[in-house]
Amino acid sequence: MTRYHFPRQQVGDFTVMAISDGYLTASLDLLSNIEAAEAADIQRKAGEPTPAAIHINCYVVQGGGRTILVDSGAGGIRQWGGQLSANLARAGIAPEAIDTVLLTHAHPDHVGGMMTPEGGTAFPNAELVVDSREVKFWRDDANLARASERTRGNFLMARRVFEGYRDRLRTVGPAMVGAAAEVLPGIRAVSLPGHTEGHTGYLVESRDTGLLVWGDIVHFPHIQIHRPDVSIAFDQDSSVAADTRSRLLDQVCADRLLIAGMHLGEPGFARIRRTKGRYGIEYENCGDNDVPLTPNRQTP
Repeated sequence: MTRYHFPRQQVGDFTVMAISDGYLTASLDLLSNIEAAEAADIQRKAGEPTPAAIHINCYVVQGGGRTILVDSGAGGIRQWGGQLSANLARAGIAPEAIDTVLLTHAHPDHVGGMMTPEGGTAFPNAELVVDSREVKFWRDDANLARASERTRGNFLMARRVFEGYRDRLRTVGPAMVGAAAEVLPGIRAVSLPGHTEGHTGYLVESRDTGLLVWGDIVHFPHIQIHRPDVSIAFDQDSSVAADTRSRLLDQVCADRLLIAGMHLGEPGFARIRRTKGRYGIEYENCGDNDVPLTPNRQTP
């Protein structure tokens, strides 16, 4: 009998589970403000391959009678990811059971799983929650006109998603960088700009415990946590992204806050430590959620 492992954490009354969508590949040449040799050395010492395979995480948050998905992975576009649907089924979670999708931002590896190959909505009962600035950016025709041929597809994909969920789309927008606004009971949206204009984290809090899903604060965690000044070509504003990353690393390190991130790697959950003036990542021991596949479990 095949078993699948889904890392999970208990945050008070919430259970948070990491669900893999698979991988995308990206070159270290996409990084800025670091020599290629240093980046490759950090990867090698961390046991990471080069060229890099970047893991894509999504997260399911359950509690208070709700089943919430944070991001939807790449959906197989550009041969990236595409494993979310199968892994949700393996975890026993039907698409119809998801009542809310919290979107960190609208890049393809985060919204690709929102629509079916036939053009329908993948989560037919879900409200889609996204920062208002994110929606405004991707819907702006002037931004589309300035986009390169490659990134033009990103705009078209984001627009398809927003249109597909138009009757179930709720926008939120913290007034200040770093401010937090409750989007659901026990879950607050945190503005984390730079990677995109409306890039958002989600802070899950219950019974004096907390976990921050920080989206795309890092793509190469060992490199960018060790060197928070290092940005990636996917960042809309690399300077703002680096400032946000440095500020956030200070905060989560000081608070010993549990973090989750879409590109943290398969363990899914971690804490940030500081040693001799440098940050590092400590992956968290996760509760086992090994799911046996039985004949009556729906599995693609």
